[in-house]
Amino acid sequence: MRLSRSFAPVAVALALVLSLPYEAIPNARVETRTLTGPRHARVTAERPDPFGAACNHTVVGSRVVGYCFNPYPDPDRVRLHIECARWWDIDSDGAPVETGPAQTVRFTGRCWKEVRAVWFSHQRPDD
Repeated sequence: MRLSRSFAPVAVALALVLSLPYEAIPNARVETRTLTGPRHARVTAERPDPFGAACNHTVVGSRVVGYCFNPYPDPDRVRLHIECARWWDIDSDGAPVETGPAQTVRFTGRCWKEVRAVWFSHQRPDD
């Protein structure tokens, strides 16, 4: 008896999700085309163009070393941003470096004392 009580909410939730119309699916559009016979509708999800280099970083003491690899055919302008832990220590934003297809770029930076945060920003060259 307990199995049916615990299964009932799951079955109701599944039935509600499956009864949603296609318009309720996010990032979905309906594409119609004529095949041999009547018109058929096909739902396809819109995917953004793949973009952005994959970046990682290492912090050793007050020094930061980062690497970014761009696996996509479009170039990516990457910047290294470093936020220092001390209020008197100057945060730094590196110059943008254009990372071409299948290219790896190395970044370095530092604070006087501790590093609080490190991140990379990405920008398309045409923006």
